[in-house]
Amino acid sequence: MTENTNKTKEVQSNQYVPDESKVVDLSWKRYLLPDIHPEGVKILAFEFLILVALGWFFSFLGLGTNFVCCIGLPVLIFSFYFFRNPTRETPTTPHLIIAPADGIVSNIKYVVPPKELDLGDEPLLRISIFMSVFSVHVNRAPVTGTVDKLHYRPGKLVSVADKDSEDNERQEIAMIAENGERIGFVQIAGLIARRIYCPLKEGEKLNAGQIFGMIRFGSRLDVFLPKGVQPKVLLGQVAVAGETVLADMNELKK
Repeated sequence: MTENTNKTKEVQSNQYVPDESKVVDLSWKRYLLPDIHPEGVKILAFEFLILVALGWFFSFLGLGTNFVCCIGLPVLIFSFYFFRNPTRETPTTPHLIIAPADGIVSNIKYVVPPKELDLGDEPLLRISIFMSVFSVHVNRAPVTGTVDKLHYRPGKLVSVADKDSEDNERQEIAMIAENGERIGFVQIAGLIARRIYCPLKEGEKLNAGQIFGMIRFGSRLDVFLPKGVQPKVLLGQVAVAGETVLADMNELKK
């Protein structure tokens, strides 16, 4: 009787217990009115002031404000959409490598990492995520750990969709994860505009899924996996920053 009771308790302990204290927002506001990244607030405020000034100028000339409204409102709506910062739920399993950007997995191949990141001279598996102008451009930390290296490289306005993008503006980042593994990832600016926002400092601690910066208007983000770790995503797959698992470093223990 005691043995059966113990088995029953064991089964019950393995059952999923919902967190009733957490309420998931399923309202229309989650989709149509997401949070905005602080960098976007600055841009929206500047655009709004420009539109007000143009509207006043056109009215002063007696030309009306219809033209300004027809052009300005779509620009404001696009900017709001571009700088959106939706809520994300990051997996809590330790030692996962999480997608740092929204977009399409455009490339998975072995590449020698940038020497500035101290990842060694041997090729490592690199996962590239291409961000179109319609993607969420807020970037999130791929692992929990400490920022160890930062290296900024200016560059040209070149497409990042289908090349190694050595000529593009980029911000190279290396982190030391909780398990001691070194993770390298690179923000690469794209064709339309080269503006990388990355306020990180060496020695700064980040949690997986934590926002650390963004890239404006079409770009790419590369992640270098540690040796012996295999990707969990496929070419053409849509990645979600802070949620999609790119790789599992627990494989190294096995």
